[in-house]
Amino acid sequence: MPSYLETAVDIAREASALLNEFARNRPVFELKGEHDLVTAADRASEELIVRRLQAAYPTHHILAEEGGDTLGSSEYKWYVDPLDGTTNFAHGFPQYNVTLALEHKGELIAGVIADPTRNEVFTAERGAGAFLNGERIHVSKAARLNVALAGTGFPSRKRHRNVNVHFFHQVSMVTHGVRRAGAAALDLAYVACGRLDMFWEFSLNPWDIAAGTLMIREAGGTVSKMRGEALELQADNILADNALLHEETLALFAEVYAGKYREALPEL
Repeated sequence: MPSYLETAVDIAREASALLNEFARNRPVFELKGEHDLVTAADRASEELIVRRLQAAYPTHHILAEEGGDTLGSSEYKWYVDPLDGTTNFAHGFPQYNVTLALEHKGELIAGVIADPTRNEVFTAERGAGAFLNGERIHVSKAARLNVALAGTGFPSRKRHRNVNVHFFHQVSMVTHGVRRAGAAALDLAYVACGRLDMFWEFSLNPWDIAAGTLMIREAGGTVSKMRGEALELQADNILADNALLHEETLALFAEVYAGKYREALPEL
């Protein structure tokens, strides 16, 4: 019988193939809110994933982005984002993914992040490490922010209320730069494999961060909230890094939270 991770990988690959079918033509999208996009690909991918999970594990609880909760009777819970990076996908920008993660009694035990555009599948299993296409991965060895490459994101909705621009500016000034690619799960996978040294963001959802959180920990990194508290999947912010940068980053963020800027915002 396939393991939970093997089943998740098979489902993620199937969903990735489906997204590639949709991507051959510029997808038609609609708005869930003023700026929040959803496409037929989101819905088709989620329908496929949920159907496959229910067939394999009929008692499992499934929490998916587009369809909400599918309640089960067991202590297992799946977090599903059928298309993370919908705005990128809708515009033909090749940075999006399928992500699934499994939690048992509150502990993440398996996670998959599949990139259809590069045929890359990141996986992690609790206590067994993290992998990219079957090869073991590790976080970077950057020991100071001044040699680090960071990633972050900004929300589709209520951008005028998002405070991340303050953190973005300060991190930009002390690192090699900040990338804003628009697909949080892939950003977390990139921290796990060392392509990014750190990542932070506000207002993500459990399905955005579940697989990546497990992946980074299994690759030797650290994940917490931006003030240093333990991370829960319902947290309103996240900081993920290679562990070597964690304390320095928390110190920088503490300054920003206190309104103390190392570098003043430029005047117009």
